[in-house]
Amino acid sequence: MTVSRWWHGVIAAVILVSLAIQLVLISTGGADANSGETGESIGVGTRLWRLFSFFTIESNLIVLAAALALVRRPDRDGSGWRVVRLDSLLGIVITGLVFAIVLAPQVHLTGAALVATIGFHYISPWTTLAAWLIFGPRPRITWRTVGFAFIWPCAWLIYIFVQGAFTDWYPYPFLDAAEIGLGSAVRNSLLVLVIGVVLALALKALDAKLPTTDRSGVPAGGV
Repeated sequence: MTVSRWWHGVIAAVILVSLAIQLVLISTGGADANSGETGESIGVGTRLWRLFSFFTIESNLIVLAAALALVRRPDRDGSGWRVVRLDSLLGIVITGLVFAIVLAPQVHLTGAALVATIGFHYISPWTTLAAWLIFGPRPRITWRTVGFAFIWPCAWLIYIFVQGAFTDWYPYPFLDAAEIGLGSAVRNSLLVLVIGVVLALALKALDAKLPTTDRSGVPAGGV
């Protein structure tokens, strides 16, 4: 459990450092680590709102919460905790995949912004997945957990399309209804959701097949 605490502590530190760098860049007009956008013609308040509207940032914040919880108690359990933990895995793995495959070729960063994006999009996703594969805690994923875990990403997509209808701003090009049309944007969002469902099913299967790491004495429970 000591190694697990250290591993999750490093994950939390990476996210906190990346977020601190990004906040400094925003306050000084520097580049956004998610899009490369600078603050030359955008107010700090708007940039902060946009920052916390990125799926990347929200997924990293959920990972941060989960990592800090696991530093304190590596065998943590509970119905709400299971949803948070699965959301952290789903959100951050999707973040890593989508950025590497779709977004990275379009975003060219240097300096501090590059450091932040490496933390958000490369270190955080794959160290989080590796931590779960090695340390668990397992078993934790039930069908109920999977169902509740999709409330957040679905709510995020609804929020993005609703606010975009008023602001014409979308965090990612493949969701930009103003640029590619609402139909294409919705189709792209559904594709990402399908990837999320496949990933959730894979994680549930692995949760049942991989060696148990639960030494808390609390039954896994659920269906």
